[in-house]
Amino acid sequence: MTSPSHPIYEKLKALNITLPDVAAPAAAYLPFMQTGNLVYLSGHLPKRDGKVITGQLGKNTSTEEGKAAARAVAIDLLGTLQAAAGGDLSRVKRIVKLMSLVNSTADFTDHHLVTNGASELLADVLGEAGKHARSAFGVAQIPLGACVEIELIAELA
Repeated sequence: MTSPSHPIYEKLKALNITLPDVAAPAAAYLPFMQTGNLVYLSGHLPKRDGKVITGQLGKNTSTEEGKAAARAVAIDLLGTLQAAAGGDLSRVKRIVKLMSLVNSTADFTDHHLVTNGASELLADVLGEAGKHARSAFGVAQIPLGACVEIELIAELA
């Protein structure tokens, strides 16, 4: 891990965020895969106290609850990204793309606002390097009933 005085780690400390270890995959996939300078992170589900945050936006989960869940996913993604970067988030040159799947009813249309929970945290922690292209989709269901699943592509130095 890089020096705790690096701005990324200072920001995490200021936000009272401790990055988790990489979670073991729940199925037949890897948590991340690197090709060249790009690293692809598999979809991550939101967790609270080790349990998946479930719900369906537009039915039993509010936009603000979904946004908080997306923020929780971004913290887990940063933990996985740190592992992919050899323990050093200062190697992250930029977050290239975020894809967010939101478990929602057919009439829910605020997927972009839910996904802001992840986008805002990444930009807050990584600064300009955290700003990214993204997609946000509504889907009928997500594994384990999670309210959101997010994957990420980053460029490493």
